[in-house]
Amino acid sequence: MLDGLIERYQHRLFRYLLSITGHRATAEDLFQETWIRVLERGHQYRGQWKFESWLFGIARHLAIDLARRRKAGSLDQLMDPDEGQGFVPSDSGPSPFQQLLAGEESDRIARGLAQIAPVFREVLLLRFQEELSLQEIADIIQTPLSTAKSRLYRGLEALRHSIGEI
Repeated sequence: MLDGLIERYQHRLFRYLLSITGHRATAEDLFQETWIRVLERGHQYRGQWKFESWLFGIARHLAIDLARRRKAGSLDQLMDPDEGQGFVPSDSGPSPFQQLLAGEESDRIARGLAQIAPVFREVLLLRFQEELSLQEIADIIQTPLSTAKSRLYRGLEALRHSIGEI
């Protein structure tokens, strides 16, 4: 059963982790730790929850915990977009999202995404790259649905603005 879940979600989960960490090795470590947590905490899963929302929530919390251990407070600001820049993935190379984007317009979008606040970028990636619903996103980032909607629309506006400047 776990093999089936891993096979079904491995690419999306890894792509998400790579997008938010910016480092392949870190994403691989978090990917493995996520599945270990799924095994350890499978009894906490409730059937009324969507599995992918629960899975992405575990992965997100592991990434936040890792960032906190590495640099105290760097992701605390991710929770409130009005308190500063927050977590910024490394610029060591193009992200998988940027690699998937093709053509001139896609490059503009990728550059625009890199310029917006991480809290907005995360919601945009979950919505448009991972194709999750707003309710699923709200569950993953543990905010009310209205906050997820607000971040999505503010993110889209910020992306429009940043693309206009490119």
